[in-house]
Amino acid sequence: MASRLSKIWKERYKIIDGITNYIAKDEFIELIAKERNDICDKCEHKGDKCVVIGTGPCCNLCGCSLKFKTRSLSAECDIQKWKAFVTPEEEDQLNDQFKSQDQDGTTIHSSES
Repeated sequence: MASRLSKIWKERYKIIDGITNYIAKDEFIELIAKERNDICDKCEHKGDKCVVIGTGPCCNLCGCSLKFKTRSLSAECDIQKWKAFVTPEEEDQLNDQFKSQDQDGTTIHSSES
């Protein structure tokens, strides 16, 4: 249990992103979460051995809540059944862009024209 808590602490920013994305639903992130959950639904490690009680379903290997972990773009499956979509740094940059868009009402433009 201590090693799981230590891992959760190290991954806390990914977990916070997953919780945020769970609360403030985004169509793109929900598509990614659905694909990841479809994989997890078939996995023998899906269960209820959650580090944080009441957050199931969880991965019995890492103890993470699947409803949060699958919504963190920088999280990946511990046994590589699905990969991170972006690096933690890229996810931070995206979050900063979304925050600034929300604050000033502007639209984020890609570098492609």
